[in-house]
Amino acid sequence: MRKLAIFSFSCSAAVFAANGLLPISLLVPLGVGLALLAPVLWWGIGPKRRRARLMSALVLSGVSVGLLWTAAFHHLVMESARALDSRTVRLEAVVEEYPQQTDYGYSVVVRSDLGGLRQPLTLLYVDEQGAGLRPGDRISVITHCTLADHSLSGKEITYYTAKGIFLLGETYGALEVDRPEIPSLFFWPALLANWLKEGIARSFPDDVAPLMQALVTGNREGLSDQFTTSLQRTGLSHMVVVSGMHLSVLAEIVSVLLGKGKRSTAVLTGVWVIVFCGVVGNTPSVVRAAVMILLLQAAPLFGRENDPPTSLGFALMLLLLWNPFSAAHIGLQLSFASVAGIQLVSQSIQERLLALVHLDRYDRRRWVRVCTWAPRFCITTLSATLGAMLLTVPLVAVHFGMFSVIAPISNLLTLWAVSLLLLGGVAGGLLGWMLPGVGVIVAVPFTWLGRYVCWVIDALGRFTMASLPLDSFYYRAWLVFVYLLLGIRWLMKGPKRVILPGCACVTTFCLSLLLTSAGFYAGDMTVVALDVGQGQSVLVRSGSFLALMDCGGDGADDAGDVAADYLQALGETKLDLLVISHYHSDHANGIPQLLRRVEVAAIALPDVEPEDPLRREILALAQEENIPVHFVREDTTYHLEDGASITLFPPLGEGTDTNELGLTMLATAGSFDTLITGDMSGEVEPLLLEHGNLPEVELLVAGHHGSGTSTTQVLLDAIRPEIAVISAGENNRYGHPAQETLERLAAIGAEIYRTDLQGTVTIRANVPQDAA
Repeated sequence: MRKLAIFSFSCSAAVFAANGLLPISLLVPLGVGLALLAPVLWWGIGPKRRRARLMSALVLSGVSVGLLWTAAFHHLVMESARALDSRTVRLEAVVEEYPQQTDYGYSVVVRSDLGGLRQPLTLLYVDEQGAGLRPGDRISVITHCTLADHSLSGKEITYYTAKGIFLLGETYGALEVDRPEIPSLFFWPALLANWLKEGIARSFPDDVAPLMQALVTGNREGLSDQFTTSLQRTGLSHMVVVSGMHLSVLAEIVSVLLGKGKRSTAVLTGVWVIVFCGVVGNTPSVVRAAVMILLLQAAPLFGRENDPPTSLGFALMLLLLWNPFSAAHIGLQLSFASVAGIQLVSQSIQERLLALVHLDRYDRRRWVRVCTWAPRFCITTLSATLGAMLLTVPLVAVHFGMFSVIAPISNLLTLWAVSLLLLGGVAGGLLGWMLPGVGVIVAVPFTWLGRYVCWVIDALGRFTMASLPLDSFYYRAWLVFVYLLLGIRWLMKGPKRVILPGCACVTTFCLSLLLTSAGFYAGDMTVVALDVGQGQSVLVRSGSFLALMDCGGDGADDAGDVAADYLQALGETKLDLLVISHYHSDHANGIPQLLRRVEVAAIALPDVEPEDPLRREILALAQEENIPVHFVREDTTYHLEDGASITLFPPLGEGTDTNELGLTMLATAGSFDTLITGDMSGEVEPLLLEHGNLPEVELLVAGHHGSGTSTTQVLLDAIRPEIAVISAGENNRYGHPAQETLERLAAIGAEIYRTDLQGTVTIRANVPQDAA
């Protein structure tokens, strides 16, 4: 019986339940009750068999420890932090990490000196004074503190507490810094990580250095947004999140060099593992792998065999006991789900694939083994990838609303190179710091390997169906069907063929694509307000003509990726027209990524502000992609099939306010009209009414994200919209949409839909033939 595994998983399950299901007030009484019940079961009251009694006692004990420890941790740490909530104090703290640059200065993680058994971490926002801070510095500064379990808008979040940060602080005035001559040993790993980062920058060229820094230290500051997006689409984000894979490779190298099974090897490997954990910041995935490796290395020391489930369960319990709030961290969840999936099915998948290509038997001939090494390696990599995806795909679907179709291929093409790049990065980083000239020479072969990996990621990331956004009901239903099919196949006895289930999965996927596309093209017009956060991107379809009005926002994903994902999920790769209302980032910052992934036939722009940097960038991209650009200086109408049309009105405002110098779109299909005014204010809306002779419209995309100064009563009385869509970010700092705007829309009887509440909003119009 795996006693430690049973206890560990029970304790971990209790911590998860305490974070997501149970109120904090019930943790202590429930934990005490279970603790009292456990020995009763063990001493004979309950199941008759000794094994069953022992298992019951272990489960109850583990659950009791998990509940009680979560309650104690909440009291010891959270209550200490709560004492400073909404207070302005002189904060004394020790810097834990190097500062990160932000739009308004720097952010730095510090450990507050509040007393108690566990000093909470605080994320400080400082000005330029924080640029030179380093781990180990003692600081003193006037700080306004707030709890880290809520955003600035008041929304409850778990992002910071899951990372062990319990306070947010905004600093004022002078920052006093006391730097010790010799930092404490505790901060040496962080200093080493910074040295490695600088050494890699010296040894590797600019196009590869950011990837190498991310692989070795987990620092992703240098990675471009486009590259990060491609990593997500290809299912390779784990590559630049220093994880158990990286740690396992390095530990294996130490074991090979020093000899496996030796006590000296176990000791040195343990030391190396602990140092490496500190270098990369003790991330959950690395700590999990570190515990497993340390348990594996401890086996020869104590004469015991290593048991993967026990190691995994024990590692999870230690992580959750260190910070029970980390149960809400998606990184920790994905890390353990991937390892569990590999342990559950990877070996079985590998055996079946090897048998399928007749490589399941050992051949004594050396030349045969050499020739079959490559296919065996590919099958092993593919099996591990599929095993990891088994449990991570549902988590990714729930948290991120996407599914990477191409992940098995991308992992197969790149994972073999990660081990070599990791070695090259460490060597290049160390030599780049000590012997820069030698470091550059050593880095040459790894540079070309890194360029190969970047090329693969970029090429596969451009692939139309690389990943699927799960906004469509049919794609979600297909994913559920696949897992039901896997569950049925797992429960079935006897031979389990893969051809028929595989064909069923492919067939239903194609059916899902067809149904999704058919739903979009149903009716005479479809208008989709994409959820891009605080911004705007509206897709208009009339017949088969596709036009996108704006492409910008501050959402978690680039607005260009949001639009491209939506189009490509329909099987579309081309836009007939891209319209930019005005040159503000919340309406146009996604254009570079959109043009990179989607073919655009033409771009329409307002001919204003010729020196605007955003206008210059759009024109440069259009020239690079050979896209014709139309400057709208007068009313421009695109006549479409079946009498439909799209009319663009030129800027009508005056002055220097960019919001008043934008384009307006009126899309018409039969008797259905859609009006999109961009960020037009109430001062210009009367000019639009005079200029455009607008009809009553069925759909209005409210101006300026529902601002109180737009969508005025004058405009509403003239166009009388039946439906109003507001594109705004959830809990945005501007307070959009304004209450007065909502009241005005409600007063005229318009149905109101909001991207901040409903996400992506889709309106379909089916105009009767006699009305067309």
